[in-house]
Amino acid sequence: MAWSTRELAELAGTTVNTVRHYHRLGLLEQPERRYNGYKQYEVRHLVRLLRIRRLADLGVPLAQIGAVSAGDDNTPDALRELDRNLQASIERLERARADIAVILRDDAPVDSPAGFAAVASRLSEADSSIIHISTQLYDEDALADLRKMVESDSGAIGAELGALPADADEEAKRFLIERLAEVLTQNLLDYPWLSDPVPHLSKSEHVTQQTFVDAVVELYNPAQLEVLVRASVLANEQARVVREARRPAE
Repeated sequence: MAWSTRELAELAGTTVNTVRHYHRLGLLEQPERRYNGYKQYEVRHLVRLLRIRRLADLGVPLAQIGAVSAGDDNTPDALRELDRNLQASIERLERARADIAVILRDDAPVDSPAGFAAVASRLSEADSSIIHISTQLYDEDALADLRKMVESDSGAIGAELGALPADADEEAKRFLIERLAEVLTQNLLDYPWLSDPVPHLSKSEHVTQQTFVDAVVELYNPAQLEVLVRASVLANEQARVVREARRPAE
């Protein structure tokens, strides 16, 4: 029995282009041709193609299939690495499914920051953008704490900050600064690493600082930016006073 390229591909559950691609990579040997020039594949070609497809289905990269199928000394290590990659993919997919479930349950924005779907509805556009950026700059422990901070906040201050016009008067800004400082002070006390985040950064300190500076300047209007800066300064001072008061007398 001899098969054409199309017939071989159909038997193996793949495509003619895939068969040709395997030929180009040297994974599948070229068959002899009939008198009319058409290829004629034999059982050994079908079996080889099925074995290639099996390894590809397992996730073995095409570049490694030749060595893995030959069973060289590196095959066990290659399979262990593949298994680790598959486990990471499974975990990523499980997180994605969990996030989708929360998005559907809470009718949250589809593009909510990863892991923040449950609280996304209370975030302003600017705050959501900052959290998106934070997911690339902080480690998982820091992001878990950030989620707790957002969960403990009713969202009222964030909404007021988001509605603050660029030409807000001093009274409006001062009122918001005092309220925001209270929240920031408590966060500094509850999560001491906020005062020294370097151990929790996934990028360099310089890249992190510059990214946040660029982000807040672009995402917040001048009045909002002033409130953020002044509230941060006030919160750090208030947190320092509380820590000193808590410190045992020497």
